Amino acid sequence: MTMNSPQPLAMLASTLPHRQPDSRSARLALFAIRQMGANGLDDAHAQHAMFLTFGQHYRRPLTALRTLVFELSQASSRPINIAPRCCCRMTADEAALLAILARATDNAPAAEMLLADLTGCRTTPGLFMSVQFVADAFADAGRPF
Repeated sequence: MTMNSPQPLAMLASTLPHRQPDSRSARLALFAIRQMGANGLDDAHAQHAMFLTFGQHYRRPLTALRTLVFELSQASSRPINIAPRCCCRMTADEAALLAILARATDNAPAAEMLLADLTGCRTTPGLFMSVQFVADAFADAGRPF
């Protein structure tokens, strides 16, 4: 190893700067988003995790997350970095997305500004409706962010 190469821990800290959230709902959403981002919207692991958490009422939160992941991929003008599902830390983009979901019902203007920063688009009304759909679906099922 040369003196000029970055230390592995420093490199990891810059790539995955945030700890996973303490909230079970946020961790579930993060897992499902990572799975769908890596393996497609119909990922069986994401669907199974949602079923185990929500029981028979898993379809609405799952559909909401699928819609959000799809619309993020279509509307974003820049790549949104996601980590593999096994990582116990988060990228800055994942942390921003979870902050947006947490604020979607309480502080919509702040969530909309964070969403604009995340996607690189000034106006994202349709995308923000998907964010609110996810937040409402989780809250209605008893698992608010």
